[in-house]
Amino acid sequence: MPVPVPKTYKLFVGGKFPRSESGRSFQPTGNPAINVARGSRKDLRDAVVAARAGLVAWSGHSAYLRGQILYRLAEMLETRRAAMQDELRTGGATAAAAKKELDVAISLVTWYAGLSDKVQSLLGSQNAVNGPFFNFSTVEPSGVVGVIAPDAPALVGVLALVLPLLVSGNAVVALVSETAPFAGLALGEACASSDVPGGALNLLSGHRAELASQFAAHRDVDGLLVAGRPDAALTVAAADNCKRVRYCDRSVAEWSNAEGLRSLALVEPFVECKTLWHPVAW
Repeated sequence: MPVPVPKTYKLFVGGKFPRSESGRSFQPTGNPAINVARGSRKDLRDAVVAARAGLVAWSGHSAYLRGQILYRLAEMLETRRAAMQDELRTGGATAAAAKKELDVAISLVTWYAGLSDKVQSLLGSQNAVNGPFFNFSTVEPSGVVGVIAPDAPALVGVLALVLPLLVSGNAVVALVSETAPFAGLALGEACASSDVPGGALNLLSGHRAELASQFAAHRDVDGLLVAGRPDAALTVAAADNCKRVRYCDRSVAEWSNAEGLRSLALVEPFVECKTLWHPVAW
């Protein structure tokens, strides 16, 4: 008889799959038999170090290449369709809901893959100035951005917040769903086979109450994108180190609407515009 091999749900940091340095695990709601690595503050610090290194490679790629890599991620999600739907069902989704969520997820990745080489044209500009100069505003990533994903939807919730950051060249450290982390962590397996540079996307699991404040207080995290209503404590902690914070409060229906998730609204807050002056020869 074949020996059953239960899956171990681990973190995704720097392109690798470590267990928590603390050795802790937790059992998500409704799944008392499944152990998931419980990320610690040290794991977050390690992920930020990995993201800072991954930022160099990811932002150094051309926008076209980043789009090709994201499209490869969509291909991997399609290839792993059955496995990803199993992960969503493990998190409590029905078979129909799991199929619908994966369809939305793949559609979302494909759309942002196509947006990648258009961000510069949409958010940058050639400016009219008085003088013999060309004046351009060019778009650059903010740096390392933290993401606090919603509990549901488990996969689309992560992607809807991570993709707008990746598409402009940011590196990301994301805390996946606490109640159903399975699909969010499995996303790391798809990234590992999609040419995503190690550290460009890092995925942690654990308790939001423990880690969210650490995201906000970490001085090498340049921005924070949080699912849910504005949290005064997080805002204050982020203000202490001049970190920009955006909140994304959506209803269940809004999280399930693929067209509503396709937007520049979460891209623009996490880019910088650099203005270049170039003399014109007369």
